[in-house]
Amino acid sequence: MTKPTINHTNESWQRQPVALLLLALLLISCASKSQDPRPVAPIPKPQTPQDKNWAFETTPVWADEFDYTGAPDPAKWGFDTGGGGWGNNELQYYTNSTDNARVADGKLSITARKEQKEGNTYTSARLVTKGKGDFLYGRFEVKAKLPTGKGTWPAIWMLPTEWAYGDWPKSGEIDIMEHVGYDQNRVHVTVHTEAYNHTKGTQKGKSKVIETASTEFHLYRVDWTPYAVRGYIDDQKVFDFVNEGKGSGTWPFDKKFHLLLNIAVGGNWGGAEGVDPSVFPQAMEVDYVRVYEMIQQ
Repeated sequence: MTKPTINHTNESWQRQPVALLLLALLLISCASKSQDPRPVAPIPKPQTPQDKNWAFETTPVWADEFDYTGAPDPAKWGFDTGGGGWGNNELQYYTNSTDNARVADGKLSITARKEQKEGNTYTSARLVTKGKGDFLYGRFEVKAKLPTGKGTWPAIWMLPTEWAYGDWPKSGEIDIMEHVGYDQNRVHVTVHTEAYNHTKGTQKGKSKVIETASTEFHLYRVDWTPYAVRGYIDDQKVFDFVNEGKGSGTWPFDKKFHLLLNIAVGGNWGGAEGVDPSVFPQAMEVDYVRVYEMIQQ
């Protein structure tokens, strides 16, 4: 039998273009991987800020001296209204009535009363500057005289305006002054963050006994800078919370916040030793609120 004739030369030339093409593609791929001109950006590490000893303006950028009569100035104050416990099992219904928040004789009075309102046993008021006074850093001063009696829970505090880092406590809270009536004269300055808050028992704060907290006016103040939140009572430093440079979990205080003034009744903390209904009505009186801008460096 005669073997067929095979043209090896033609077959090898037909295979060569395919092999050369594969080799070229391999070389191009290797070269592109080894000579990628695009720089790889390093992952930034949070930087611990430096204390620049920021100063503050001497003229307020926002203030209410309460030198008028009637309802709180609507250009400066809004109201949070309603009941339902406010997340703390509180007993009051917050109204926008002058029965609960009224300006007269050079001061604002926020009054908690024992009266039924939409299933709640007490009424009170919670004033807010949201949308009318929102601030990033600054000095915040509130001169106030506090209520007395078991079940009262007055506060001068700050919440984030935009909640950029999520729901409470991720976006933070600054308590310039808190007081519970069953622990008369002990005044608290506190902050809450995702890492540091009372639900974990890790909140950061200090307290000080002020013997005349409910009989005289005292100045409650916070100086808030990129480095720290510092709390003062009558210009004496009580509390120092320093930015650790670890991000929003410990320092969400790089966004705008607004002020709140209120008296809660009862609740998880205010009512921890019960509520004495015989003490009502009770008022927190506010002489003035002043906000000073931080001087940028």
